[in-house]
Amino acid sequence: MAATFTAQMARRRGRWRLYVVLLNTRAPWPQRDLGGSTVVPTVQERSRALNALGYALTDGARWEWTEDSETPDAPSSAVLLIASAAVRGAT
Repeated sequence: MAATFTAQMARRRGRWRLYVVLLNTRAPWPQRDLGGSTVVPTVQERSRALNALGYALTDGARWEWTEDSETPDAPSSAVLLIASAAVRGAT
């Protein structure tokens, strides 16, 4: 069975970034800039970015959204939205 990883996407400093989380390694996390639009990248755009990085969504995987704070423990902090999905190495 192929190893699974978590891909995440977030908008930081006005740009959408997609990256694959590689825990317990010194290797840099694969990442892709998805542009500076205020519009959320489509599922197809995210899939193309994952493919360019050598990954694909696992069967049945869906993007899920989580809310976080720009500044931890600051109630007035800007909100960060982070999407995540299970991925595997593309064959």
